[in-house]
Amino acid sequence: MSISVLDALRPARKPALLGLVAVFGLLIGAWVHGKYFSDRSPVQPIEFSHKVHAADNEIPCQHCHIYADTTPVAGVPSVSKCIGCHKSLPSVRDQPEILKLMAFWENREPIPWIKVHDVPDFVHFTHKRHVKADLECQECHGPVETMDRITRVATMRMPWCVECHTEKNVEHGRDCWTCHK
Repeated sequence: MSISVLDALRPARKPALLGLVAVFGLLIGAWVHGKYFSDRSPVQPIEFSHKVHAADNEIPCQHCHIYADTTPVAGVPSVSKCIGCHKSLPSVRDQPEILKLMAFWENREPIPWIKVHDVPDFVHFTHKRHVKADLECQECHGPVETMDRITRVATMRMPWCVECHTEKNVEHGRDCWTCHK
């Protein structure tokens, strides 16, 4: 009496099929999470377009991110900074996102922006050193002037930083100490 291989494998068909469905489901789930739920490009309380501001209207980064050249953080503009420009632009006052801005202003509330570019708390990073070294914001943050919604394009992790420092021929050790005293 002989048994065919197909007969011998018949009991494994259901578990194998369930395994394939599970793997396929995990792949679809990972894709959906990355596309719609990751923090690489969060939906902000106001859909602020850097394309409109930085590209179309040619507003320099440091006009709004006023602390970038003097402190570790670049800062986000206050509601009053935004209102300072938008109150003089009657043509856009009735747009939905401007109405949201006006509501924050009238309620004397800060805009609860969701941070997109972040480094771990133990990292001592300062925007000031990088701005003073004449690095363009786009080198780390990507082409923000083309983005309607900011998307994190770099990992902001140590290997990425080391690669950049290596490409720019910044010596580790002695030159790091020069900046990090």
